[in-house]
Amino acid sequence: MGKPTGFLEYQRLAEAYEPVGKRLKNYQEFVLHLSDDQAKVQGARCMDCGIPFCNNGCPVNNLIPDWNDLVFHGRWREAIDALHSTNNFPEFTSRICPAPCEEACTLNIDKSPVGIKSIERAIIDKAGENGWVVPQPPASKTGKKVAIVGSGPAGLAAAQQLARAGHDVTVFEKNAAIGGLLRYGIPDFKLDKRLIDWRMAQMQAEGVNFVTNTMVTRSDLPAGVAKDAKKTVSAEQLMKQFDAVILAGGAEHPRDLPVPGRALDGVHFALEFLIPQNKQVAGGRKNPISATGKDVLVIGGGDTGSDCVGTSNRHGAASVTQIELLARPPEQEDGTLVWPYWPLKLRTSSSHHEGCERDWSIATKEFIGENGKLKAVKAVRLEWQNGKMSEVAGSGFEIKADLVLLAMGFLGPIGGVLDAFGVTKDARSNAKADTEANGAAAYATSVAKVFAAGDMRRGQSLIVWAIREGRQCARAVDEFLMGSTTLPR
Repeated sequence: MGKPTGFLEYQRLAEAYEPVGKRLKNYQEFVLHLSDDQAKVQGARCMDCGIPFCNNGCPVNNLIPDWNDLVFHGRWREAIDALHSTNNFPEFTSRICPAPCEEACTLNIDKSPVGIKSIERAIIDKAGENGWVVPQPPASKTGKKVAIVGSGPAGLAAAQQLARAGHDVTVFEKNAAIGGLLRYGIPDFKLDKRLIDWRMAQMQAEGVNFVTNTMVTRSDLPAGVAKDAKKTVSAEQLMKQFDAVILAGGAEHPRDLPVPGRALDGVHFALEFLIPQNKQVAGGRKNPISATGKDVLVIGGGDTGSDCVGTSNRHGAASVTQIELLARPPEQEDGTLVWPYWPLKLRTSSSHHEGCERDWSIATKEFIGENGKLKAVKAVRLEWQNGKMSEVAGSGFEIKADLVLLAMGFLGPIGGVLDAFGVTKDARSNAKADTEANGAAAYATSVAKVFAAGDMRRGQSLIVWAIREGRQCARAVDEFLMGSTTLPR
């Protein structure tokens, strides 16, 4: 521990934001990372607990007390090595992960956890600025070939690990650029896409081959799912050409809201709005859906809904309202009951601070239109008791809206990828693969030499879970191909 009394002497310091008025004029990142001195002080707050709950609160099991101490002592080069030892992409997680590690921090008992996420970002940003993130090509090649379907965080993590183990890795992506929903689903103001390009260049230098605009199997995709594919490769081709296949696509199938009026002009899935906006920011054609001057209603209270709020405000929406089916969470959890686990509590994002009315316990009953265009939404208030909801009699009301964005989560993998490979599915239509199995059996599907990881295996989840599964799946594939593995868990 760098400073045993640091947690008593120093207060938590959150990263600063650009003013709302300034950041709403563009799609650039607006979080200002800590200075070296600020990061050092925040690192000093770490208690180096005998049982570091933060390590297990973090799905990738980051060595958090280790790099906190290294930052405190100014040993930044060693800090990035410690961070990279468990996390391939800290430039992503330090920006878009909700930081379950901080909820598990011992100091969170006093509602003032170590600023782990901000320290992580300071480390990776400093490493990038100083040229410390360099390719790590393998010393020798194995001659084994691995295909990875999907270039989101799970697929990228698996690809980097396997390439460093000496395998020839090819990543297939149905869109025009690598990154999956990191690139197309998350707004640029939360994640600068140049960071994806930066990491991709490192991986290419390590031997990873990226094939874009290519759909694995022919399938019809639901509305709201991006696809730029100009060619198709079959499951049979991949099985024939590669020694192992990893299915690492996202859970992109959006949950619909089939109430009267759903077909009205003005009702869209969230990704029908967010993906074209990201493409526009990257220099593509103008987003066909505009929130400018409109009364926007976002249905769904999660991160995707928050992204819709922030993007709508940047369009110049007349108003933004967000509603949620579930009851309003408490402002603050009872830490004595839930710590160190992820608590249910009210979470307010930077997008909400930019302008948004929020309401809870509301069910949407009908979309109301005129001449085929959305004008309002008919809703009713709900009462929750013992986990069950019921409508409150006489509580019906209307919400003025000429643009509705459905952000109610995702059902699972899209298309016929799993069916094309003949993979057994679980009860939620995800690929069935056992993560508790040992060695080469871990992440293995019912089909020989086919593995699954990330959202395609576990369903919609966090980026840190995707990276964890990608890394662990790579270890299993390496052992499957070589009989043993030196890749970390």
